[in-house]
Amino acid sequence: MINQRRTVVLLAVAVAVIAGAMLLASQRNRGPGTLAGQTVLPGLRDALNDVTELRIARGDGTHVTVRKRDSDWVVVERDFPADPGKVRKLLLDMASLSVVEEKTSDPASYARIGVEDVTSATSGGTRIEAVTPKKTFGLIAGDPSGTKNSYVREAGAKTSYLATPQIRTDADPKRWLDRTIVDIPQDRVKEIALKPAKGRAYTVSREKKEQTDFTVSDIPKGMELTSASAPNSIASELMSLTLDDVRKAPTDKPAKPEASTTFRTFDGLELQFDGLKDGDRHYIAVTARSTAKDSEAEAQKLDARFKGWQFEIPGYKYDLLFRPQEELLVKSEPEKKKSKPAT
Repeated sequence: MINQRRTVVLLAVAVAVIAGAMLLASQRNRGPGTLAGQTVLPGLRDALNDVTELRIARGDGTHVTVRKRDSDWVVVERDFPADPGKVRKLLLDMASLSVVEEKTSDPASYARIGVEDVTSATSGGTRIEAVTPKKTFGLIAGDPSGTKNSYVREAGAKTSYLATPQIRTDADPKRWLDRTIVDIPQDRVKEIALKPAKGRAYTVSREKKEQTDFTVSDIPKGMELTSASAPNSIASELMSLTLDDVRKAPTDKPAKPEASTTFRTFDGLELQFDGLKDGDRHYIAVTARSTAKDSEAEAQKLDARFKGWQFEIPGYKYDLLFRPQEELLVKSEPEKKKSKPAT
C-alpha cells in the first residue's frame, strides 16, 4: 500500500516537472515577454475613429500625407480627394497587426529585414504614422515574408517582429488619389462629337438605346467603316475612366486644347473632354453640364469635382478618347459589275 502511494506521488511530481519544462521551453521559443498574437500597436484599434492624418515616408524622400476632412480624406500634396477604401484598409491592417514571432532587437541587423529608421536613401522600410489628437502610432514596415506576413517594428522600439497581416504600402502621393474620373455605362450614351487633333470633326451617334451599333457622320466617299461595331469602342470610353495623376489647371496662361470630345447621354448629361499634351504626358480637362432636369444634379456634382483640375491619363486612353475618324475607316470595296447574259 505504501509503495503504491509512493508511486502515485512520484508520478505526480514527474508530470509537474514535465509540464514546467514544456512551459519554460515554450516561453524561451517565444522570446522574453513576447507572446504570439500580441498586438504590435496596442491602442490603435480603439482609436481608429480618432485618426486625423496618415503620414507615409521612405528614406529616399518620397512621402505622402493623407488628411481627414469633414466628409472625406484628402491627399495633401495634391489637395485632391484620396481613395477612402485604401485609407481604411491600411488603418485596419495596422490596428489588427499581430506578432507571429519575435525577430532581432539589434539595430545593426535591422537592415537585413528592412526595419531600420528611414533616415537615408538606402533605407529599405517605410515609416507609417497614424495621428490622433492624443497619440501618434508609428510603425516601420519592412520586407514582406511570403504572401501574408511582413517584418515590422514599432517606431522608437528596439524589438522587431514577423507580423500579420502583411503591411505593404506606397509613399507616392499619386498612388493615394481617388482615381475615378467618371464611370458611365455605354448604354447611356446617345451621341459623341469629336474634334481630333488631326483630321476632320465627326459625330458618332444612335437614335435609340436599343440600337446596338453607333453610326458615323460624314464618311468620305470611297470609304466605309472597318466594321459595323467600330465606333462602339469610343462610346465605351466613359466606363471606369481613371486618372494616373492630377494637377491644378493654370489660371494665368491656360493652354489651348489640341483636341475635344463631347459625350451626350439620353437623359441630357453632357461631358466635354479637352485634351492637351505636356511632353510625354497626356492630360484632359472635363466640363459637365446638363440639358435636361433628370441630369441636373449629376452634372452639378461632377462639375464641382472637375473644375480647376487637369487629369493625367494613359496615352492609349487619350488616343481613344480623341480618335481620328480615319482610324475607323477603310477603302470601300468596288462594286462588281454585273456580267451581261450571253446572247
